[in-house]
Amino acid sequence: MEYRRLGRTGLMVSEIGFGCEWLEHATRETVQKIVDRATELGINIMDCWMSDPAVRSNLGDAILGNRDHWYVQGHIGSAWDGAQYVRTRDVEKCKVAFDDILSRFHTDHMDLGMVHYIDSPAEFEQAMGGAYGDYVRDLKREGTIGSVGMSTHNPITGKMAVESGDVDMLLFSVNPAYDMKPASEDIETLFGDYGDEANAMDPDRMELYRMAEASDIGLTVMKCFGGSRLLDPERSPFGVALTPAQCIHYALTRPAVASVLLGFRSLEDLEQDASYETATSEERDYASVLAAAPEHPVSGLCTYCGHCAPCAAGINIAQVNKFYDLAEVQVSKGFDLPELVRGHYRALDVTAEACIGCGACEPRCPFDVPIMERMAQATRLFG
Repeated sequence: MEYRRLGRTGLMVSEIGFGCEWLEHATRETVQKIVDRATELGINIMDCWMSDPAVRSNLGDAILGNRDHWYVQGHIGSAWDGAQYVRTRDVEKCKVAFDDILSRFHTDHMDLGMVHYIDSPAEFEQAMGGAYGDYVRDLKREGTIGSVGMSTHNPITGKMAVESGDVDMLLFSVNPAYDMKPASEDIETLFGDYGDEANAMDPDRMELYRMAEASDIGLTVMKCFGGSRLLDPERSPFGVALTPAQCIHYALTRPAVASVLLGFRSLEDLEQDASYETATSEERDYASVLAAAPEHPVSGLCTYCGHCAPCAAGINIAQVNKFYDLAEVQVSKGFDLPELVRGHYRALDVTAEACIGCGACEPRCPFDVPIMERMAQATRLFG
């Protein structure tokens, strides 16, 4: 296992990390086996955003006696209310939820205290400028958390966090589908600085990576496989499938990235993803695959480019489509609707059910996505 310094936290974390959300419905025995094998492989960082008491207890018990081996990302603002996950900035609820994760992990501190899921610049300002932000800073000051992190999918919010000085690291969604506009066939310019032109990296995401690197803000990665979409040629926006090793290598080649947090449902998943460490350069080569892919994604697939905006009803269509895709690919395989994705969808200011069917968005979509139909599908899926 290779290790990288997680920015100014100073922590040396494994390139392959452990995102634990898929263990929410796993047995205690399964969790223990996966944690034990991950430890043997040298994995030393895990993320626990989940507020479900059962999964927190299973994970905490699994590392009991080996706590010093693990760096834990514990989230501040992920609470359990009425037997379901809720995101909150209410300080009293945050205190109860954070005390709970400390107790269930049999510890008095979290290595990384995560400002939980802020995607809106306005929410970042409100949260960090108010009592919630004071609570987070107090936790660090008293040593209950070693460093402050934040989870976000929005590069603009990520840049605000970097500039604020309050945050030491970020948990950010990274994969080529999120990072790029339609892929260039010219491998030499695949990651060139094209501004708002087509076939380029999204400028806000590229700027975030550069700012984080310059400010020594380390990144851990979520959504590396895009909810498995990038592993399926029919779902991939590039019209070709990438392998797990290629997706992992893509994320690890972004500036400031230290660890890719992957979800393991089974020992087989764990072994497959950890095999990245022994993969050849040819097996890791994502660039050749993307360069040889069709110039534009398969018609009808959303690439979250945002050309459909603005929506007359105020819907963030790209975000709705992203959450829908992440959820639908799991549901189509017979798994439960992911609670985190459901929570993120419900946290949107305006959800898909607000669609008035005006159709103004569809002519603006370069990939002929049936947007009105997709809004109806998202409404049925998420409720």
